[in-house]
Amino acid sequence: MPEAECAATDGCRKEENMKQSKMTILYERLSREDGDKAESDSIANQKLILSDYAEKNGFPNPIHMTDDGISGLRFDRPGYLKMMEEVEGGNVYAVVVKDITRLGRDHLRVGLCMETMRVNNVRLIAIGDSIDTAKGEDDFTPFRTIMDITQKTHRVK
Repeated sequence: MPEAECAATDGCRKEENMKQSKMTILYERLSREDGDKAESDSIANQKLILSDYAEKNGFPNPIHMTDDGISGLRFDRPGYLKMMEEVEGGNVYAVVVKDITRLGRDHLRVGLCMETMRVNNVRLIAIGDSIDTAKGEDDFTPFRTIMDITQKTHRVK
């Protein structure tokens, strides 16, 4: 095997080992403002959706972090704070959410959260919004995120 291929293979193995040593955070949030909407928004259903996605896509070490009954306008939520502590500590491979508004309903704070993940090389996936930062972002991603949060926030009121 040529040296370049071997080096690439070793690099791939190291990357895979690093990925396997980190966690995948499956983050769920449901606030009182969301009301008793359809079962599709319940914490139990979010956990099922996220666990299924992580398993089907081979995400390592999935761990649920949940905030139940806390507004997405607050960013002092225990599950959210623990998630961000792990992200900033370099312990996270990916964060998976049902949709981007599960992170929060303040587009500036959600943008800061997304930037923190980017700086820490954490992949962010919002299943319902077709966001996957590993597939790249374009110049319109922040605007689509703002519009999504705005639309979903106004639907809740």
